[in-house]
Amino acid sequence: MKITVKANSMSIPPYVVASARLGWKWQWNQLMNGLAPVDKDGNYQRPISQHQKSSVPNIESITKRAPENLPHLIVGRSCPWAHRTWLIYKLRNLKSNLTLLVAHADHKAGRWVLNPPWLGCDSLLDLYKACGTPPSHRATVPVIIDPGQEKPYRPKILGNESAQLVETLNDWPAPKEAPNLAPSKLREEIYNWQKLLQPTVNNGVYRCGFARNQAAYERASNDLFGALNEVEKSLTSKGPWLCGEQLTIADLRLFPTMIRWEVVYMPLFGCSKHPLWHFPKVWEWRQRLMAFPSVSETCDSLSWREDYFGALFPLNPSGIVPSGPDLVKMVNASMPQLR
Repeated sequence: MKITVKANSMSIPPYVVASARLGWKWQWNQLMNGLAPVDKDGNYQRPISQHQKSSVPNIESITKRAPENLPHLIVGRSCPWAHRTWLIYKLRNLKSNLTLLVAHADHKAGRWVLNPPWLGCDSLLDLYKACGTPPSHRATVPVIIDPGQEKPYRPKILGNESAQLVETLNDWPAPKEAPNLAPSKLREEIYNWQKLLQPTVNNGVYRCGFARNQAAYERASNDLFGALNEVEKSLTSKGPWLCGEQLTIADLRLFPTMIRWEVVYMPLFGCSKHPLWHFPKVWEWRQRLMAFPSVSETCDSLSWREDYFGALFPLNPSGIVPSGPDLVKMVNASMPQLR
């Protein structure tokens, strides 16, 4: 006996699809409101850090302290803003005068966890509270916290804004051979790169991923790739680094965004107008910087994928963490020939 099934017998009625789509869009907007605030036109607006004026304690007091009393730089592996401070820490070899503490992302609780605990705190939020910050302040990485020198410890935050902290860490007590990554003759150029790249590239990838509508996304994408064109032109005419012959904090502010490109920002945030090898000098610049052992040690593409795809539920509701390229092989591979 032949059984005939109508083509549309198993299909979902159009009105159900339309209702589900409308309901999901509403829920998505509610979730995004908490994750990524926007202006009236749907453009992502990054919240401002509350401790922007970072400072270096008295140099003599730092160099004479016991290891347990040293200030701590707290970073998270997946956070690109923390990554730039971690790079300065490694390249200037600050371990004798500053302790590195890596916080871990708790996706379910939506917080940074300290394991093992420090100063009796097992989360970054508790540590911020121990420093006397108001409940309204966001507990973010990177942050430098001074525990104090005597018990009972009264910790205080020395700064938690990454653009400021990289400058602070460049002035931090370091071995004599430590490089100066912001020499006075290049500071204006470093500042100009920061002024261009912070909103368009470093924050620009988030503006693409967190855009609330098509027009906002197009603005962010155009700004992002326009800025990369400027980087490409500069590296072509005066490389190998952004400021010429010397590696500076301008390079280290940009690198955490560029090294996450294929792993996170292209597939999850829609930064896909052009593949990165469309910018051959940027590709070479990234290879050159990744070749530093102290730089490659700070890169963990598996952690990045797990934290971004696992934590950003509104952008990846399935929770599936996709496979991705091997970071070292990806960066060290020969660049495709451009036609």
